[in-house]
Amino acid sequence: MTPQLAPRAPITRRPLALAALLLAPALALLQACAVAPAPADAAAQPNQWSGRLGLLVASEPPQSFHAGFQLSGNAQAGELSLNSPLGSTLAVMQWQPGQTVLRQGEQTRRYDSLEALAQEVTGAAIPVRALFGWLNGTPQAVEGWEADLSRLPDGRLVARRLMPPPTAELRVVLER
Repeated sequence: MTPQLAPRAPITRRPLALAALLLAPALALLQACAVAPAPADAAAQPNQWSGRLGLLVASEPPQSFHAGFQLSGNAQAGELSLNSPLGSTLAVMQWQPGQTVLRQGEQTRRYDSLEALAQEVTGAAIPVRALFGWLNGTPQAVEGWEADLSRLPDGRLVARRLMPPPTAELRVVLER
């Protein structure tokens, strides 16, 4: 004779439905009380761009400088890395309040200002600090310089130094 199994109780969804009804208000209350993280101040967020830049200085003889670049940080503290077309690092410019440093290979040199450092590396005192505003689409007043931000939506920026001579033109093409 085969043993008979006791009949099973039918599975009901009532306990699950009841639990959902009881937990729903509690979950809604928790969700309402949850605070989304506040966005950090945009000025404090580090900005990052990369692409290519070219600088033409109308000196005698004319000078030109072309490099890949990575720019990060902000006008007060940041880093500009310049790379050859083959990807090797040509120079790394770093600045923060009270300190401006150039790293080239194993050498590290300190400068009095970011403008002096840019002059040493590129051959012209390019307004590195103003680049942050320009690349964000914000006009920056820099004595002697004009920036054309009209093609920035296409990832292109052109800035010209009219004074002091010699004139210079900085072209930036951003990676997309």
